[in-house]
Amino acid sequence: MLKTKKIRLFNAEFTDISLNDLLRNIREGVLVTPNVDHLIKLQKDEGFYKIYQKADWVICDSNIVQLGLKFLNKPVKEVIPGSSFLPAYYNYHRENREIKIFLLGSMEGVADKAKSRINRKVGWDIVVGAHSPSFGFEESQKECMEIVSIIKDSGANVLVVGVGAPKQEKWIFQYKDKLIGIRLFMALGATIDFEAGIVNRAPEIYQNLGLEWLYRLAKEPGRLWKRYLVDDMPFFYLLLKEKIGSYKNPFT
Repeated sequence: MLKTKKIRLFNAEFTDISLNDLLRNIREGVLVTPNVDHLIKLQKDEGFYKIYQKADWVICDSNIVQLGLKFLNKPVKEVIPGSSFLPAYYNYHRENREIKIFLLGSMEGVADKAKSRINRKVGWDIVVGAHSPSFGFEESQKECMEIVSIIKDSGANVLVVGVGAPKQEKWIFQYKDKLIGIRLFMALGATIDFEAGIVNRAPEIYQNLGLEWLYRLAKEPGRLWKRYLVDDMPFFYLLLKEKIGSYKNPFT
């Protein structure tokens, strides 16, 4: 496996890697894609924090996080949003019949729609299964074990989970040992919605300027205003504490 540098921000360690190197080297393990919201949750949720310590690939998902790292004079090579990584991954493997992906997440029927769209793009059934769980499914061991059976029966060896953080990461670590056929687990948030076409990504100009969050806020203000404008604001205070060397990990 490629040796990569780790870059610490607050109580998370990022894998410093380019998209091309990630595609060439990622074969197994658990991939998480922290953004500002994740980093704030990591200050409050010890279970989530412990999962991040065990993840194999911790990839910077956010231009704002990248700017924060530049401010601290320790930039990452590249921002790799989860919503960009999944299409890059299946296109990279479009000739590799050994890759078999399962999509778990979103509302009823959406994962199936994403499956169909991806398979049409690739030209064969690289996505072998899809399932949209019920709301609150993670609280039902019965439903979770049924999902485990569905995934195992599909023959998949790559699992994409998109049910929001920290639920998706916690579910992966709770059940991954039962999913012995899965080599690679990806926690990718709203990526399944993007692939299904029910949510549009920001135009490239917003992505290139690091303003994809602003586009999403304008599109879904009722759902996202509190997250972006209230819950995530402590990021900048924590950044200043990190700059002057006064940040302390709440869990150590």
